[in-house]
Amino acid sequence: MKLSVREICKFSMMGTLMYISKAVMEFLPNVHLIAAFIAVFTIVYRAKALFPIYVFVFLTGLMNGFNTWWIPYLYIWAVLWGALMLLPKSIPNKIKPFVYMGICALHGLLYGTLYAPFQALFYGLSFKGMIAWIVAGLPWDAIHAAGNLVTGALIIPLAKLLENIEKRLQTGKEI
Repeated sequence: MKLSVREICKFSMMGTLMYISKAVMEFLPNVHLIAAFIAVFTIVYRAKALFPIYVFVFLTGLMNGFNTWWIPYLYIWAVLWGALMLLPKSIPNKIKPFVYMGICALHGLLYGTLYAPFQALFYGLSFKGMIAWIVAGLPWDAIHAAGNLVTGALIIPLAKLLENIEKRLQTGKEI
């Protein structure tokens, strides 16, 4: 998958936007636009959406410290991307927003569960300890799911906007 200079710049800015948006929304625990951005970028750029995702992951580690909490970031956001990639392109327009919002909400609800295997391996938790860790985090995961559901309402409008911008850039028209 070869990238043009324009794509390198574009995806770098998108990953940076993801990081900044999360930093700006830190006052709301577990509520952010990351899942919505991942959905938008996946709808528009498909496999190339991994580039802004991993720019975000790298910036998060760079700015907040590459520590053990960061390691699951290497796979946790790719799970959401993969789930979105598996959706058929022919989803009826009437239900598209609800499907994308639902996938993002489910990812938020499962966030702690996705994080738990690394925690268990790294900290030597037993299976029971891992389950206890998941259960203890469920209230935070529920907030994460609710936040992703609400911010997911932006996915279709932002995807349409980005698709229109891309079309104009390809045809050479002004934006």
